[in-house]
Amino acid sequence: MAGMGGLNATEQRELQGRMEQKQMKDFMSMYSNLVQRCFNDCVTDFSTKSLLGKEESCVMRCVDKFLKSSERLGERFQEQNALMAQQGSVNGGR
Repeated sequence: MAGMGGLNATEQRELQGRMEQKQMKDFMSMYSNLVQRCFNDCVTDFSTKSLLGKEESCVMRCVDKFLKSSERLGERFQEQNALMAQQGSVNGGR
């Protein structure tokens, strides 16, 4: 299986476009999960349209925790990808 270097310019652009679409889909999925999770965990009083103070602070903590964990997961994923790419270039390099 050829890496990016084995693709012509058109194939590279097509692959880039697909990767961007997947990233957007993944982002929207993550956002949807975040909204659903934090709403379910924090919002308990439906007698008013606006959030109560305790609900708002709960939502802020929930969002912060979710984003920090996602960021950390993304960093680990990038580290693993870099390691795999490095091993691939050593094992299957020119």
